[in-house]
Amino acid sequence: MFRPLVLALLLGLTACSAAPDGASGAGSQATAPAAEQKAKAVLTVTPSSGEGISPAGPFEVGMTGGALTSVVLTGSDGRVVKGELSTGRWVATEDLAYGKAYTWSGSAKGEDGTDVPVTGSFRTVKPQRLTSAKLNVGDNQTYGVAMPLKVTFSAPVQDKASVQKAMSVKTSVPTEGAWAWLSDTEAHWRPKEYWKPNTEVFLDVAVYGVPFGGGAFGKEDVHAQFKIADRALVTKANTQTKRFEIYRDGVLLHDFPASYGKESDPGRVTRSGIHVVQQKEASRRMQSRVYNYDVAVTWAVLISQNGEFVHENDKTIPQQGKENVSHGCANLSGPNAKVFFDLTMVGDPVEVVGSSVQLGLADPNGPAHGDYWQWTLDWAAWTAKSAAVG
Repeated sequence: MFRPLVLALLLGLTACSAAPDGASGAGSQATAPAAEQKAKAVLTVTPSSGEGISPAGPFEVGMTGGALTSVVLTGSDGRVVKGELSTGRWVATEDLAYGKAYTWSGSAKGEDGTDVPVTGSFRTVKPQRLTSAKLNVGDNQTYGVAMPLKVTFSAPVQDKASVQKAMSVKTSVPTEGAWAWLSDTEAHWRPKEYWKPNTEVFLDVAVYGVPFGGGAFGKEDVHAQFKIADRALVTKANTQTKRFEIYRDGVLLHDFPASYGKESDPGRVTRSGIHVVQQKEASRRMQSRVYNYDVAVTWAVLISQNGEFVHENDKTIPQQGKENVSHGCANLSGPNAKVFFDLTMVGDPVEVVGSSVQLGLADPNGPAHGDYWQWTLDWAAWTAKSAAVG
């Protein structure tokens, strides 16, 4: 009755003795693989709790060791926040509201098959007041190579560093530039040198949910995408030689005689410094209560909010190129003024030299409200007005 067992043993020994490569019986024995250790889901919910949370986020659920099966973020009004779900992450794709409670729900499944709930609740900050922002540039517009960027806030900003951190300028061409605060309600950005032609610019003022200081927060984000013209039109206005030279990409196109502000009256002096074209009008009435005049002119190009224009004035043609007799404007003949009017655009620089009064802070009357005097500061003085820290 034991012979089958003996035979089985003999057959087993025979098989072992015939193992390839001379392997021993012990070496050929199969080892059962160890059972794989399956992971549990580990969740990270941001934020899972708290008060005074910025409604700009981020709001997300991350995980390892499994897969998210569902995530829902719901406001106290029952509205579900939009978001995107992937295997290991859910992220909100919209801002939340100020001063509202939100609740997390959902689940994740670990590799071990265990369900893990997504839980938590928090409340966004309730501002004492909201501050809005307005831009000086618009979408799909084209500007000259000296165009500065200006963000005007509806109320004074206390925490300038926080607000400045939320603002950015991206360009298609590498461009060195910096923010400067020219007042408590105005942040300006300009390149170190004139813009390069054909530069595309994206200005992003992402201040929603950003603290402005004193209990104020940003009301909403504002953006603008625009471009710089395909040419660099630079005008050089010399009050001593009484010439008005127009250059395109460094090549002189026109050299016109001009009459500038009368030097004997500080109130009439055409300010020296880099002006920026801000507005164009085919016809305009020039009026002044101080100097008691009211005249109609054509081809008026505003280069400073203090009342300086480049415009036609045929009455001063005898003085143009010889004597400065205007009230601060650059007077050209009708045909010459029309040439400049047609060539120039908002953002083009007009570089005035030779006069006794400087545009900007050096002006005894100070810079006019809303004026573009950014280029009157050298780069060190400009960057010194940044609120950046560290």
